[in-house]
Amino acid sequence: MVMTFNAAGRDAGVARLLRPVLDGVFGGAPPIGVRAWDGSFTGPADGPVLVLRTPDALRRLVRNPGELGLARAYVTGELDVEGDLMEGLRMVRAAATRLSPRAVAAAVRAVLVLGAAGPPPPAPRSEARLRGRLHTRARDRAAIAHHYDLSNDFYAQLLDPLMVYSCAYWERPDMDLEEAQRAKLDLVCRKLGLRPGMRLLDVGCGWGALAVHAAREYGAQVTGVTLSREQADVARERAAWLPVDIQLRHYRDIRDEPYDAVSSIEMGEHVGRRGYPAFAAALHRLVRPRGRVLVQQMSRGAGAPGGGAFIERYIAPDMHMRPVGETVALLEDAGLEVADVHGLREHYVRTVEEWQATFEARIKEITALVGEETARVWRLYLAGGGLAFEQGRMGVDQILAVRRDASGSSGLPAAREWECP
Repeated sequence: MVMTFNAAGRDAGVARLLRPVLDGVFGGAPPIGVRAWDGSFTGPADGPVLVLRTPDALRRLVRNPGELGLARAYVTGELDVEGDLMEGLRMVRAAATRLSPRAVAAAVRAVLVLGAAGPPPPAPRSEARLRGRLHTRARDRAAIAHHYDLSNDFYAQLLDPLMVYSCAYWERPDMDLEEAQRAKLDLVCRKLGLRPGMRLLDVGCGWGALAVHAAREYGAQVTGVTLSREQADVARERAAWLPVDIQLRHYRDIRDEPYDAVSSIEMGEHVGRRGYPAFAAALHRLVRPRGRVLVQQMSRGAGAPGGGAFIERYIAPDMHMRPVGETVALLEDAGLEVADVHGLREHYVRTVEEWQATFEARIKEITALVGEETARVWRLYLAGGGLAFEQGRMGVDQILAVRRDASGSSGLPAAREWECP
């Protein structure tokens, strides 16, 4: 039985029992206000407030301390943040420490007194439930479907009109998001040295933005591959009447090489830790000698997790990020020569800010499309992801590489012609 309390003021009722736990978690007074389900309150009242709406929130946090328990409680609505969600996450991350033995003992006492012991509530419906061995073709398709087949209508609400779901590039600070995404597509094409008639392979082509841009603006003949049926349908429609072939295909099954150039825009995170050497070898095999490869890929700081429990359970199952230096080494081990590494982390901070603003402006339409729980997943994802890029725990980089010919020549110009549009 859950105990009830008559007192509902500051440091009374449930909040009084939780205060020693909070002090232990934060190594002192909590930097964020906390309001419990009985209305009692503790902590500062002049900023974001963490709201525990039911005892189930506490039960989840005790059973799965850390990111996963917080995420499960938030997406179900058992836990909420009043005020700026990103600021709340920033405050908690800056102050939180590992639970001390005293805090653990206080948490156990609070759970017992409040009746929050017992089995945890079931995992939310929106949590991925993949089966089978990692990175088989079937499991990769299921992982991609969980993320990208959510709804074309949803992504149309969230993204710019081009439907580019990757870091934009602000050549000028006064650009809007669509202009910055076009600038990114153009930068990729310039780095690849595209010319009329060249064959471009876009691995993980999304909704076809790069394929369309490369064909229309540079005269390239483009093959785009994706594992997402939803994406393939839109990409084919958008690329009609252009020399673009969109294929529903795993990259391991591409056999019509060599291509003059190969791109992979924020797809390499999905191939996994063990699968990346084979992915890099495929990029080398698929491009002709003196042909260029452009990989745009998220990275992580040396001490940061490669995704984290929330992203891997709710957004991108089976993904893996590594420090950019490790990715460069893997590409070089595959025989590619890395010619340029271009960090875009701060561009991603602004990109996510733009997505967040659009999400909040269209929250009613988005919730009607995907439901309350999935909308909460994405609100948490955008806030947490934006914070990770802001704090440097995650980054994104464009890595330009080339396959040398038999004489060792890269064919690259002495000057970087892609730096001047």
